[in-house]
Amino acid sequence: MKTITTLIEPTINVRPAKTYMGIRIQTPFKGMYKVIGQLEKELAGWFKKQGIKPDGARLLRLHVIDMGGEMDIEVGTLVREVLPSDGRVSASALPAGRYASLIYTGNGYQANKALLEWGSANGIHWDRWNDPKGDAFAARYEIYLTDPKIEHRKKQWQIELAIKLADD
Repeated sequence: MKTITTLIEPTINVRPAKTYMGIRIQTPFKGMYKVIGQLEKELAGWFKKQGIKPDGARLLRLHVIDMGGEMDIEVGTLVREVLPSDGRVSASALPAGRYASLIYTGNGYQANKALLEWGSANGIHWDRWNDPKGDAFAARYEIYLTDPKIEHRKKQWQIELAIKLADD
């Protein structure tokens, strides 16, 4: 059984908008993490080509989820200011608002399940809608708090999972 360790229990807080540069694609869930690794390398190469050392955390944004079909995801890096887009890499932002989040190590699937179940048990309404391609979210993302250059074992990384709440 795959396990997670919740380092910080779910909380709700208000967040400002956060700007990032990212690559958005559609990919099947099966094999998605291999694709994410490739996109992270591509994005790092893009920053290097621009002569810019990223100063923000890496993130994975889940725009539309369809575990049996295509996942609409975006791999990005937080930035202080928007950089010129080139078609493949473009600027985007996580919207300001109320979010439920937790910090975990281990299995992302289990962490997402835990946060969604916590939300259901606590009457949380996510900023989400049914899309023809799956379950769409205004903002559902993971921020990688651990530097992979320092800790190479992914199962040891601290990751913050956050989902935007519906505006009431």
